[in-house]
Amino acid sequence: MNAPANTMAALGCAATLVERIEVRDWQRISEDLDAQGHALLERLLSPSECAALAGFYSQENLFRSRVVMARHGFGRGEYKYFNYPLPDMIAGLRTTLYPHLAPIANRWNQAMGLAVTYPAQHAEFIARCHAAGQLRPTPLLLQYGVDDYNCLHQDLYGEQVFPLQVAILLSEPGRDFTGGEFVLTEQRPRMQSRPEVVPLKQGDAVIFAVHQRPVQGTRGTYRVNLRHGVSRLRSGHRHTVGVIFHDAV
Repeated sequence: MNAPANTMAALGCAATLVERIEVRDWQRISEDLDAQGHALLERLLSPSECAALAGFYSQENLFRSRVVMARHGFGRGEYKYFNYPLPDMIAGLRTTLYPHLAPIANRWNQAMGLAVTYPAQHAEFIARCHAAGQLRPTPLLLQYGVDDYNCLHQDLYGEQVFPLQVAILLSEPGRDFTGGEFVLTEQRPRMQSRPEVVPLKQGDAVIFAVHQRPVQGTRGTYRVNLRHGVSRLRSGHRHTVGVIFHDAV
């Protein structure tokens, strides 16, 4: 079911979210993604919106499943996958961010010699996922406590994969928690993995490559593989929302 009306009032109207996304410098974002495989959207959500989204974690009716990471060797901590219909803010992030990212995804695939292209609107891509049997929503809410962490991984849930995803930090570093940095690693051919810590504040979003991206080398374009994770929390609690654009088998 959708989020209660009073919660959505705290989150703000959908038009406000659309405006905040539309006014971003998408040329710069595209260039950052090309250069380093990730791009930062500072203060995408307000503190009240972050608190409201983190508060969803206790509302079991909003979710289809709960994963305790230690049981599967994923790390420590836990997360929950939202169910359809998604809460308005989560659905709005998906449908509003996607049209800006699809041209980048198409350009990347062309550069890597991949024949897959992505439609302009998210609803069309989700229809493709569902036709392939990927029916389960993948946006998720993650919760970490002291000594929790998330191992390096890739969020691949089936044959249909959109090559970019978004994570938004809902807690404030230094106030709500310490440690718990967002980490990316990039594996280039015949080279050791390159790690990068992406500094996030409350409400900041990071767009990053799900699986691979093109890099221009001296002998042409080649593919590099990326993984992401979260370092160990040293104190406090941390919440993050993950916006993945493909659905799961």
